[in-house]
Amino acid sequence: MTIDSDDVRPVPEAGIEHWDFEADVVVAGFGVAGASAAVAAAQAGADVLVLERTGGWGGAAAMAGGFIYLGGGTPLQRACGFEDTVDNMKAFMTAALGPGVDEAKIAAYCEGSVGHYHWLADECGVPFKPEFWGEPGWEPPGDQGLQYSGGENAAPFHETIPPAPRGHVPQMQDKHASSEKGGGYMLMKPLTDTAAALGVRSEYDMRVRTLVTDEQGRVVGVVAKQYGKDVTVRARRGVVLATGSFAYNDTMLESYAPKLKGRPAASIEEHDGRAIRMAQALGADLAHMDAAEVAFFCDPQLFARGILVNGRGQRYINEDTYPGRVGQATLYENENQAFLIIDEAAYEEGLSRPTATPQLRGKPKWVAETVEELEAEMGFATGTLQSTVEVYNRNAERGEDPLFGKKAQWLRPIGSPVAAIDLRGMTGGFTLGGLRTSVDSEVLHVSGDPVPGLFAAGRCTSGVCAGGYASGASLGDGSFFGRRAGQAAAKA
Repeated sequence: MTIDSDDVRPVPEAGIEHWDFEADVVVAGFGVAGASAAVAAAQAGADVLVLERTGGWGGAAAMAGGFIYLGGGTPLQRACGFEDTVDNMKAFMTAALGPGVDEAKIAAYCEGSVGHYHWLADECGVPFKPEFWGEPGWEPPGDQGLQYSGGENAAPFHETIPPAPRGHVPQMQDKHASSEKGGGYMLMKPLTDTAAALGVRSEYDMRVRTLVTDEQGRVVGVVAKQYGKDVTVRARRGVVLATGSFAYNDTMLESYAPKLKGRPAASIEEHDGRAIRMAQALGADLAHMDAAEVAFFCDPQLFARGILVNGRGQRYINEDTYPGRVGQATLYENENQAFLIIDEAAYEEGLSRPTATPQLRGKPKWVAETVEELEAEMGFATGTLQSTVEVYNRNAERGEDPLFGKKAQWLRPIGSPVAAIDLRGMTGGFTLGGLRTSVDSEVLHVSGDPVPGLFAAGRCTSGVCAGGYASGASLGDGSFFGRRAGQAAAKA
């Protein structure tokens, strides 16, 4: 059987002459969602086969900073001296990850969060160091295990929802941010080791091309390409799709999230949306395809100490919030225009503080003795930047930020000399939308009914994030709903 490289339409089982591989549960993708699905299915007694497109396990998860968004009173939170409740976690995720979050998924995720922590730590051996990192940053620079990772302790959320840090980071010595030695590696290695110990089989260099269905429309397998040859794989109980986002599919980006085109980040080239298109060909529904996490390429140790202004010289966000919120506000609300205004003392102080992302410590493009001179050098309309800084300084002297609610600890009047770092276009990200799934990770048809035999998790689905984001939500819902996908497929 030969499948056209661009054809995602399902193949009828009647046309399959023989099966090259067979298992109870077939998982496409060996990142965090696929590994979690494989472990859970094997724990439920299923014979599991994982098909991975590359030459080894890991996916984008193994190269990530490693945040897993967990809360509700995990042992790590308690060990670091923080109280949290399921209700507070629900309230924050509903407010920060919307609009339009799947309330059933949020509820299941929050109510199952402590149990999921124990599954990761106790059953799969993921290590967490009971130490809190409380400084601004994309992730801890060392092996600290807990950090605020979604702006929980910043405006507008901390004013109405008791904050608690929920970014859980696996412990790893000598780690390097955004590389194969990041915290994500120490999430993936224990998961894949656990899968191997449970007898999960894996086939690499296996690119899944399309699904196979029987006469009743049930998914019973996949057709893939391995080493240039088409191969068929039978799934006796179910297929789990876990092949990542569509951040590297320009055609899909043009259709759904055009502002991300040409600026993928925290993603890998294998995230081409194939699984989404394969399921669409069966009538699968989609959700929140325009949603994206947006990284802001500046060290938070710097911008927390200054002010961010847009192309009109106006502030547009509280600079002490989660950097991903800054990225979204910059790209989507301010035409990707951003400048960091910071004085020499604050800049030097920021450079002196620890960080996991020293490569994001940009150098000033404009320097002046006064804001008036800086404004002229930058080409802003006369008085625009001056008025912005004047209002900020006047309130900062009183320890207040009535416009955006920046916390008093970061409020200090901007002095002289003053500089501006050019951050125009300094954003990138990955897509959050995808297949609509149930709380048990069943892929849902546009009719609302599950597609028989088909499950999905991770960034090929629309998970707990509908618009906003918190670091750890991808590895969190990927592992949580990947686990549910494996359990459901094993029972199918």
